[in-house]
Amino acid sequence: MPLLIDSFWRAMAYCARPRVLFLSLFPLLLLGAAALLLGYFYWDAAVAAVAVWINSSGLMGSFWSWLSAWGTGNLASMVAPLILLAVVMPVVVVLSLLVVATMVTPALIRLVAQRRFPELERKRGASFLRSMAWSVSSTALALLALFASMPLWLIPPLVLVLPPLIWGWLTYRVMAFDALAEHADREERMLILQRHRLPLLLIGLVSGYLGAAPAIVWASGVVFAAAFVVLIPVGIWIYTLVFAFSSLWFTHYCLAALKIIRGTGAPPRPGAAEIPVSIASQP
Repeated sequence: MPLLIDSFWRAMAYCARPRVLFLSLFPLLLLGAAALLLGYFYWDAAVAAVAVWINSSGLMGSFWSWLSAWGTGNLASMVAPLILLAVVMPVVVVLSLLVVATMVTPALIRLVAQRRFPELERKRGASFLRSMAWSVSSTALALLALFASMPLWLIPPLVLVLPPLIWGWLTYRVMAFDALAEHADREERMLILQRHRLPLLLIGLVSGYLGAAPAIVWASGVVFAAAFVVLIPVGIWIYTLVFAFSSLWFTHYCLAALKIIRGTGAPPRPGAAEIPVSIASQP
């Protein structure tokens, strides 16, 4: 627990550094430009296609027609952007995580290593391609779990549990691996992930709930419609800043744990006999 709290406050302090703030803005510029470009060309067509799907989807179409007959207007055209955003935003979040993991996280790991662990040996236990394969496979599993669990989001308690849990698991898988890829060998990485599994999962879970914070703003269709141009880049920046904070938290925790393991040595093998000090000291 002391290591968990210490790494948390160190990550918070590092987030205030100008270099970290600049790195958190890089995915915003990249994904923001892509989102605006795609939205400019495809947003109206996508919203129209979703509205057509709502009106032609049997019972749901009859329901919207019944509401329109009572003078509520074309509700399908109002709900269609929200449904489209509910599908698109998880993809944007996952892409943000991938950009942070591949471009921002290495720079943050180097920053922490240079300032706090300059004496820690780099054993390079995982290559860039292996780290990418790990991130992509973990992301694919998270996306599969996310879309498979969407029907359960209609149950009020589960919508507050499942998405952050999935994001937390994904964050734990990707960032704990990346934090140790440069400095730890395979055995040290497996030992840390096994010995510190619960604290690392807790870090991922907290990060998952922090990453779900912008969804509270986007849940309001009125607010979103009034500030569409502002909320999209702000939301992406919040996500990337949360991921940068999570990366710093994982890095501080994992490298400190690695330093402790190397300082104390690996635990003895089960069943290994220990030589008494009195006998070992005899000539």
